[in-house]
Amino acid sequence: MEQAQALAIVRSLAAGVDPESGEVFPPESAYQRPQIVRALYAAAEALDRSERFERRKAQLPAKTGEPWLEEEDRRLLAAFDAGGALAELAAAHQRTQTGIRARLVKYGRLAA
Repeated sequence: MEQAQALAIVRSLAAGVDPESGEVFPPESAYQRPQIVRALYAAAEALDRSERFERRKAQLPAKTGEPWLEEEDRRLLAAFDAGGALAELAAAHQRTQTGIRARLVKYGRLAA
Protein backbone atom coordinates (compact mmCIF):
# COMPACT_ATOMS: atom_id res chain seq x y z
CA MET A 1 0.00 0.00 0.00
CA GLU A 2 1.31 3.42 -0.88
CA GLN A 3 1.65 6.06 1.82
CA ALA A 4 -0.81 8.38 0.09
CA GLN A 5 -3.48 5.70 0.18
CA ALA A 6 -2.74 4.87 3.83
CA LEU A 7 -2.88 8.57 4.69
CA ALA A 8 -6.29 8.95 3.06
CA ILE A 9 -7.62 5.97 5.02
CA VAL A 10 -6.25 7.19 8.36
CA ARG A 11 -7.62 10.69 7.76
CA SER A 12 -11.04 9.25 6.95
CA LEU A 13 -11.02 7.17 10.13
CA ALA A 14 -9.90 10.19 12.18
CA ALA A 15 -12.84 12.13 10.75
CA GLY A 16 -15.16 9.36 11.90
CA VAL A 17 -15.98 8.19 8.37
CA ASP A 18 -15.72 4.66 7.02
CA PRO A 19 -13.13 4.95 4.22
CA GLU A 20 -14.83 2.23 2.15
CA SER A 21 -18.50 3.14 2.44
CA GLY A 22 -18.27 6.86 3.25
CA GLU A 23 -20.73 6.38 6.11
CA VAL A 24 -20.23 8.19 9.40
CA PHE A 25 -19.43 5.84 12.26
CA PRO A 26 -22.09 5.68 15.01
CA PRO A 27 -21.40 7.63 18.23
CA GLU A 28 -20.61 4.42 20.16
CA SER A 29 -17.92 3.41 17.63
CA ALA A 30 -14.31 3.29 18.76
CA TYR A 31 -13.56 5.73 15.94
CA GLN A 32 -15.60 8.38 17.73
CA ARG A 33 -13.64 8.16 21.01
CA PRO A 34 -11.46 11.24 21.64
CA GLN A 35 -8.25 9.33 22.45
CA ILE A 36 -8.56 7.22 19.31
CA VAL A 37 -9.37 10.24 17.15
CA ARG A 38 -6.29 12.06 18.52
CA ALA A 39 -4.14 8.98 17.88
CA LEU A 40 -5.42 8.74 14.31
CA TYR A 41 -4.67 12.43 13.67
CA ALA A 42 -1.16 11.91 15.09
CA ALA A 43 -0.71 8.89 12.78
CA ALA A 44 -1.95 10.94 9.81
CA GLU A 45 0.54 13.71 10.63
CA ALA A 46 3.38 11.17 10.84
CA LEU A 47 2.42 9.64 7.49
CA ASP A 48 2.18 13.11 5.96
CA ARG A 49 5.68 14.05 7.22
CA SER A 50 7.08 10.78 5.95
CA GLU A 51 5.51 11.29 2.53
CA ARG A 52 6.89 14.86 2.28
CA PHE A 53 10.34 13.59 3.28
CA GLU A 54 10.27 10.85 0.64
CA ARG A 55 9.15 13.31 -2.07
CA ARG A 56 11.97 15.70 -1.16
CA LYS A 57 14.52 12.88 -0.95
CA ALA A 58 13.54 11.68 -4.43
CA GLN A 59 14.40 15.13 -5.82
CA LEU A 60 17.90 15.18 -4.29
CA PRO A 61 21.03 13.98 -6.07
CA ALA A 62 21.88 10.29 -5.60
CA LYS A 63 24.86 10.73 -3.27
CA THR A 64 23.29 13.32 -0.97
CA GLY A 65 24.13 12.49 2.64
CA GLU A 66 26.65 9.77 1.79
CA PRO A 67 30.17 9.97 3.23
CA TRP A 68 32.87 11.41 1.04
CA LEU A 69 35.74 9.21 -0.14
CA GLU A 70 39.28 10.60 -0.25
CA GLU A 71 39.41 10.13 -4.02
CA GLU A 72 36.17 12.08 -4.42
CA ASP A 73 37.59 14.91 -2.30
CA ARG A 74 40.72 15.00 -4.49
CA ARG A 75 38.64 15.13 -7.68
CA LEU A 76 36.41 17.86 -6.22
CA LEU A 77 39.34 20.04 -5.17
CA ALA A 78 41.12 19.57 -8.50
CA ALA A 79 37.98 20.47 -10.45
CA PHE A 80 37.33 23.52 -8.25
CA ASP A 81 40.94 24.68 -8.58
CA ALA A 82 40.58 24.32 -12.36
CA GLY A 83 37.66 26.76 -12.28
CA GLY A 84 34.65 24.46 -11.96
CA ALA A 85 31.42 26.19 -10.95
CA LEU A 86 29.41 24.95 -7.95
CA ALA A 87 26.47 23.77 -10.06
CA GLU A 88 28.80 21.89 -12.38
CA LEU A 89 30.67 20.30 -9.46
CA ALA A 90 27.40 19.33 -7.77
CA ALA A 91 26.16 17.58 -10.91
CA ALA A 92 29.46 15.78 -11.46
CA HIS A 93 29.57 14.49 -7.87
CA GLN A 94 25.81 13.81 -7.56
CA ARG A 95 25.68 16.11 -4.51
CA THR A 96 23.83 19.31 -3.67
CA GLN A 97 25.46 22.67 -4.20
CA THR A 98 25.24 23.18 -0.43
CA GLY A 99 27.15 19.93 0.10
CA ILE A 100 29.82 20.98 -2.40
CA ARG A 101 30.11 24.40 -0.78
CA ALA A 102 30.49 22.83 2.70
CA ARG A 103 33.24 20.54 1.42
CA LEU A 104 35.10 23.46 -0.17
CA VAL A 105 34.81 25.44 3.08
CA LYS A 106 36.19 22.45 4.98
CA TYR A 107 39.27 22.40 2.78
CA GLY A 108 39.75 26.19 2.87
CA ARG A 109 38.84 26.81 -0.77
CA LEU A 110 35.86 28.99 0.19
CA ALA A 111 35.29 31.27 3.17
CA ALA A 112 32.64 30.15 5.65
